[in-house]
Amino acid sequence: MPLHWLQNELGESSLNELQLDIVGFLAILGEGSVLANAQVSTLSKWIFLPRLIPAPQAMMRPTRPIKLEPVPGRVTGVFSGNDRDSINHIGNIVCDASSLPAHSVRVVSIKRTSTNPLKAKTLAPLTVVLFLGFFLSAILLAVSIWHDDGMSIVAVVLLSLLSSLIGWGNKWTLELPKRKVKKGYVPRGDVVIRYPKGSFLIVRCEEDVARELYFAPETIKYLLQHGPAYRILSLVGTMMLMGGVICLANAQIIPQIAWAGSYMLLGSSYWIVAALPGKLHWDHSCYTVENECLSDSDMDVKGWPSENDTFTKALWTAIVVVKSTDWVLKSNACPDTEAWRDWLNAARAVAKDVRLAERPKKEGVKTWEVPDWDAQSHLATLLNEQAEKDERSMGGGIEEV
Repeated sequence: MPLHWLQNELGESSLNELQLDIVGFLAILGEGSVLANAQVSTLSKWIFLPRLIPAPQAMMRPTRPIKLEPVPGRVTGVFSGNDRDSINHIGNIVCDASSLPAHSVRVVSIKRTSTNPLKAKTLAPLTVVLFLGFFLSAILLAVSIWHDDGMSIVAVVLLSLLSSLIGWGNKWTLELPKRKVKKGYVPRGDVVIRYPKGSFLIVRCEEDVARELYFAPETIKYLLQHGPAYRILSLVGTMMLMGGVICLANAQIIPQIAWAGSYMLLGSSYWIVAALPGKLHWDHSCYTVENECLSDSDMDVKGWPSENDTFTKALWTAIVVVKSTDWVLKSNACPDTEAWRDWLNAARAVAKDVRLAERPKKEGVKTWEVPDWDAQSHLATLLNEQAEKDERSMGGGIEEV
């Protein structure tokens, strides 16, 4: 049985027999990779550059986001009493501890060291893929002109200018909240962040920093603020995308091969960039983050965390640094029972006199001394006492009945 190959009617090999009508679908694949860094990419000043981007329809949404995507976690102010059930995107970018081992504790100090705005990095992985799309667009235009392919030329123009149109509709600036009234006493802004894996990040900072990073919502200010105008822009962009894909499907075989290779390269590049840590794309140099550690911290692990085998021990370690327990019940970090309240009182009493270690783990690094107190055994004793007390109470009630 003869196999089908790329041959003409005379049985000779012919590249013109190759069908690549499906290449237009490559232009609309990869939404997930594009959306992973969509907000920070539209914050960049390079967003207006005409270029090829995979899945441009992902950026032409009916409505634009009004806030940055939060991160799972619980943020509680130690002295301010503020409490949130999620972590602000910017706060997580400045200091990300979501990758900490379970039941570990990390301590940092964050200060605002300049008035510069928090923005997208000028030179970052996203900038590389952005210019890659520009150069591929220029190469495809040259290939199309070389082969006198009018349909491919129109496709290059439509799909490249589409990115500039998308940039106009989605360009925004970030405005962090500021405390307007600065008279009177202002408590420190120290916060405790509890992550889903039972780990803690303790941030020692001023109230202004805590407000900017964790409690007050960020403001997204779009360049094109009129909603109906944006939707009309999205409609025009959708028509440009459709026209570009149609022209691409009717291009000659050599330009189509160049298109296919370009979109495969772009798609893989965006996928790689989406897999990188988000903070690589942000310029947060206006904040200075200094790591502190505890006497039992693992100095070989990034962030110098104190690693524990239970949540109770991790909670106790956090209390050692904070020297307060009011935030524990407010953040639902433990059950509100008599045994747990007694344990919190005992933990606060033991941690009250804890000071910085006389011999730091590393030269110039603040080291918090963790007392030799068995928090786990003490809690177990209190829980057993409460269980016996409840059992006696229930038994006495039954005898009376």
